[in-house]
Amino acid sequence: MERHDYSFDAAKTAEALIQWTRDYFEAAGAGTNAILGMSGGKDSTVSAAILAKALGPERVIGVCMPQGSQSLNDADKICEKLGIRSYTVNVGKACDGLMEAIRDAGEDLSNASVQNIPPRVRMTTLYAIGQTNNARVINTCNLSEDYIGYATKFGDGAGDFSLLANLTVTEVLAIGDYLGVPYEWVHKTPDDGLPHSCPDEEKIGFTYAELDIYIRTGKAPEGYVHDNEAEGLKVDKIDRMHKANLHKLLPMPRFEF
Repeated sequence: MERHDYSFDAAKTAEALIQWTRDYFEAAGAGTNAILGMSGGKDSTVSAAILAKALGPERVIGVCMPQGSQSLNDADKICEKLGIRSYTVNVGKACDGLMEAIRDAGEDLSNASVQNIPPRVRMTTLYAIGQTNNARVINTCNLSEDYIGYATKFGDGAGDFSLLANLTVTEVLAIGDYLGVPYEWVHKTPDDGLPHSCPDEEKIGFTYAELDIYIRTGKAPEGYVHDNEAEGLKVDKIDRMHKANLHKLLPMPRFEF
């Protein structure tokens, strides 16, 4: 069912996010810091900007975690611009070592397993540095990507709390603009950051703008995936992706007696 009463106030939402963050860390206890992975993308950049404004940059730690020769994608420059403490930890050897150990045990890893090991190693890295610095780990996923499953379970989908989980890509961009984050960092073409990645929208066959309108208003996007009738309607693919990935969003099922 379509809804026609949706509107978004970036300024009001950003200020509410900043206050919510302050309240969260006040409850967490004096001296509690924040830590997040810095990919150079919009979500980590906007999250870091919110944290720096809410807590002061001295309480925020950004960790850049390239894999091997992977580019930092300006993540180090973003940390410097925001004035937050930063580390660069190359996770390439750790990922390679884990994959080699599994293969030595006699298991051939699937392509999906190989792709998802680095995000999970990165989350382990964040918790290791975070625990050393009395820091809570920030989940930087947004609503749009979560809705269609664009997060690795127990990888970038993990964390102690989330700032953007209820905000669409369109809304995250608007908040980044309101906070004065440089345009070129907020409006980078999004990709999944995996080896041999391509832009998200090119891969999924519909735009985040179309997805965001569907999430907020119920208005289904028109046309076919990749503009190819053989691939089916965009709305059908969105619904399939959402249903298939609900296990990433729902609490772990538990036997009750």
